[in-house]
Amino acid sequence: MLIDSAILAGVGLVLAIPAVIIFVVAVVPDLGDAGYASDGTAATPAFLSVLLPFLLMEVMLIAVLVGVQYVYQVELSRRTGQTVGKRVMRIRIVPLDPTRQLTRGILARRFVAQLGCSMLPALNYVDGLWQLWDKPYRQCLHDKFAQTVVVKVPA
Repeated sequence: MLIDSAILAGVGLVLAIPAVIIFVVAVVPDLGDAGYASDGTAATPAFLSVLLPFLLMEVMLIAVLVGVQYVYQVELSRRTGQTVGKRVMRIRIVPLDPTRQLTRGILARRFVAQLGCSMLPALNYVDGLWQLWDKPYRQCLHDKFAQTVVVKVPA
């Protein structure tokens, strides 16, 4: 998870830095014009003229990054059950039922459960730590939801 998170954070930075630069270039000149009123007194900048574009940029970045994370976690894992981090650590995702294939639907359920757990800070920790006391498969909550298990790959 740490390796995959580092890769996704790098992609996030590549996308976020230009977005912030464009935002600053587009908004800062407007803030400079709002410094003084026509009678020479100091004017306060319009709060919404800064906040709404900033929130719009954030929503767009979050949507794009969730899409990138979906492609990375689901589409990259579809064939082998491994992301780059899982490949390095020699682990992979397999269905709990050995007769089933690892499908996009199973991986999407796992992704949605993991994303849902990450929305609530306490549940995110419970999801990750659940494997410590789960018997016999040592599944996290998102694995239980998708009926998957993470196994070691033989060398």
